Amino acid sequence: MSNSKSKSTHAELDHILNFVDSSKGLRAKMNETGRVQLRQDLDGKLFTFSSQDVNEVLHRADSEGKAFLQVNFKNGAKILLTETLIGFKPIETLGLDMTRIPKVVTTPDLVSVYDAIEESLGADNGNDTEVEILKKVYLAIISGGEKVGFDLAAERKWLNRLLASKFKASA
Repeated sequence: MSNSKSKSTHAELDHILNFVDSSKGLRAKMNETGRVQLRQDLDGKLFTFSSQDVNEVLHRADSEGKAFLQVNFKNGAKILLTETLIGFKPIETLGLDMTRIPKVVTTPDLVSVYDAIEESLGADNGNDTEVEILKKVYLAIISGGEKVGFDLAAERKWLNRLLASKFKASA
């Protein structure tokens, strides 16, 4: 029984590694213990997982017919592997209308939201409500990324530094 499970784990892993190898923006490394490290060329972010944690791999296509993989993990986490990025769900956040943000986000989305926060903070008529919503979006993305396995500690610090500098400047 465990031998057939082992074979299916290898098959699932092969699907992931073959997809990444044929992608334009993802790189994969695997060590001898079965830890897999996926790297996004766009921002250098690393996603690491154990091959034993993969539950299933589903081949999908987006609305434009482009292939992607949905990787489901045993802990309930899911990621999407596209040609260039690793997608994940943002975490539901109190006071944030989740229907107004994409169902799947990526780590580069953090830069866009960060820039929007910075712009809102710098505006002469700084809209505090807009900043609060953008902060929630930013934290929903960070929390979602961390939940699936990204290390986003640096991105957490970006927001703290930005907000601290704004309050120093306005004091």
